[in-house]
Amino acid sequence: MIEAIGLTKRYGDKLAVDDLSFTAEAGRVTGFLGPNGAGKSTTMRMMLGLDNPTSGTVTIDGHAYRELRDPLRTVGGMIDATWRHPGRTAREHLRWIAATNGLPDKRVDEVLRLVGLEPVARKRAGQFSLGMAQRLGIATALLGDPRVLLFDEPVNGLDPEGIVWIRKLMHALAAEGRTVFVSSHLLPEMAQTAQDLVVIGRGKLIYQGTMEDFVGRAKGLGVRVRSPHLPELRRALTEKGAEFREEDGALVVSEMDSDHIGELAFAAGATLHELKPLTGSLEQAYMQLTAEAVEYGTGQVPEVVG
Repeated sequence: MIEAIGLTKRYGDKLAVDDLSFTAEAGRVTGFLGPNGAGKSTTMRMMLGLDNPTSGTVTIDGHAYRELRDPLRTVGGMIDATWRHPGRTAREHLRWIAATNGLPDKRVDEVLRLVGLEPVARKRAGQFSLGMAQRLGIATALLGDPRVLLFDEPVNGLDPEGIVWIRKLMHALAAEGRTVFVSSHLLPEMAQTAQDLVVIGRGKLIYQGTMEDFVGRAKGLGVRVRSPHLPELRRALTEKGAEFREEDGALVVSEMDSDHIGELAFAAGATLHELKPLTGSLEQAYMQLTAEAVEYGTGQVPEVVG
């Protein structure tokens, strides 16, 4: 389990992480989301002892990283997949890390097979593509067979097959009872990978809980209604001042829940063939709930003419 309590980090006048508290449970894949500049990478660096917090604590299975006797056997992290000596082969890179942590060479060969790098194990890492470098970074994190795993943007550079592979790997690791904590900007992929979410903005916690609950917070999606008596239903909705639009032979009603729509249809004598609240997406919920926490906003998209 990962637990952060009042975690704060200042760089001079810059407050990168602001009194941040959350937990990531064992046996779950926890997604770590936030806009650019939100403090995600700084938080993950503090988890791994690469940065010291200004105040507060973050522990791995109840211990600060610096207190772990065998850190690689407890927590594996991939913060920067490009971190490797370009002149060393993939196998050499993993062997020296294994040797400094008392791990046998056979474990090196196991993780090379696991991440699909066995055919290029003797190729220099400096010649690797970004996707291959990502796989080597994941292999490094897995080397000590740790109980806790941290991945920062693990699918960058992976092809579709590789993305499906890392998703299945994370689910399998969590199913073994491990804690899997992953940061990514690819929201559609995160929606298929994470079970729980920690969302931050400007260094502060915005949300912690399940993926299902977070997506359910997306507002303004409406209720889809199909009826053989659409004229009567339109009239009843208009009299109530409800906003709606027509879509594929149905009505999508805004700002009115399904209970009220059903009662209104019954009173109007309109039979309903469908009455379905529209579910949101991770992207919709994320954009709504982080709108006030974006530090580096995008410019206006120019209009295409012609």
